[in-house]
Amino acid sequence: MNENIILEVNNLKKYFPIREGFFLRHTGDVKALDGTSFTLREGETLGVVGESGCGKSTLGKTIIRLHDPTEGEIILNGKNMESMKKNELRLHRKDIQMIFQDPFASLDPRMTVGKILREPLDVHQVGDPKERDQMVKDLLKSVGLKEMHLNRYPHEFSGGQRQRISVARSIALKPKLIIADEPVSALDVSIQAQVLNLLKDIQKKLNLTLIFISHDLSVVEHMCDRIAVMYLGKIVEICDREELFKNPKHPYTQALIGAIPIAGHGKRKKRKILSGDVPSPINPPSGCTFHPRCEFATEQCKKVIPKLISVSTECEHQTSCLLYETGVLK
Repeated sequence: MNENIILEVNNLKKYFPIREGFFLRHTGDVKALDGTSFTLREGETLGVVGESGCGKSTLGKTIIRLHDPTEGEIILNGKNMESMKKNELRLHRKDIQMIFQDPFASLDPRMTVGKILREPLDVHQVGDPKERDQMVKDLLKSVGLKEMHLNRYPHEFSGGQRQRISVARSIALKPKLIIADEPVSALDVSIQAQVLNLLKDIQKKLNLTLIFISHDLSVVEHMCDRIAVMYLGKIVEICDREELFKNPKHPYTQALIGAIPIAGHGKRKKRKILSGDVPSPINPPSGCTFHPRCEFATEQCKKVIPKLISVSTECEHQTSCLLYETGVLK
């Protein structure tokens, strides 16, 4: 794996304003992202996991600038995307693409597959018209579809085929980074493995860097080199895939991994069951946001916001927990 840093995210925040009343006064914010930081190496696959509502999809959409960040930096290939003007950002978009969760909703039903795949090539004026026609055919072939599919519409395909078309569109401009937001969760289990293997093959051929967002830890374990665990808009643990599953540090990560079913045995025997519900991102708890559900929480956890610190000298294993900062847990 290349050691070059392709993406750097520093203290990224995204707040959605809440407006109420006749005059739509600003009465609060939904803190979807609340200070997220990480780096991504070229050719690496970073998995992002967590419960629904933890900010996974918002993270992906903010990195690609579908949402404008409230605060923080997004540095792609050494350039700060936040400081870019519209024209510069448009040119830079070639380097970063996204695969959405629902392929039916993300493909224009009024356009044929040929037009869908050709659109990014036309917008960025890649090659001449004849070259673009050939590129579209090559894109279809690369995802296991045939030239005869060019004049069909999205509704004429199965869910797996539509997601293959989405993959083809995402690689049309030969990007350096692809954000895959739950790319197989809307597909039948029998089709999921095919799409995942397709993604891995394309990544190897094109030397792509991936951010793979999912709630399914078994899929993330299969796909990713490193994994970031999110809780209420923040990364609470990030490390190598094998290290995370073998030696999870954060109490939240331990509960997530403990809930993974084992074939023939149901759920794991030694597991921690989380009590309570995920707090509202409108009014998150003070201090460590996980403290209301943590069996190890102390009075200090209710007051002090933990930092993401290194907990292993052997690998890049970081976790956000006061109990490791103070040495209560090791």
